[in-house]
Amino acid sequence: MRLDKFLKVSRIIKRRTVAKEIADKGRIMINDRPAKSSTDVMPNDVLVIKFGNKTLTVQVLQLLETTKKQDAENMYKIVSEDYEQDFRE
Repeated sequence: MRLDKFLKVSRIIKRRTVAKEIADKGRIMINDRPAKSSTDVMPNDVLVIKFGNKTLTVQVLQLLETTKKQDAENMYKIVSEDYEQDFRE
C-alpha cells in the first residue's frame, strides 16, 4: 500500500493530499530511509513523521484498504511521540 494512502486510511493524517505533501517534502522516514508518497508500506515497518514541533514514531501492524474510525487505530502502534519544545507548561 502506498504511504499516502496508509496515512489517510489509518487516520494518522486526515487528507491524502496533505500526506502526499508532507512525504514529498522529506518529513517521513520508513525504516530510517527517506520516503516519498508512493513508497510501499508493509507490516512491521517503522514510520517517523515530523509535524513541525512534534515527531511521531509508529509501527505498522496491518494494512486495510478501507476502515471504520474505531478500527483505524488497529492498523498501527505508537512507539513514541516527542516534542522539540513542550508548550503545555
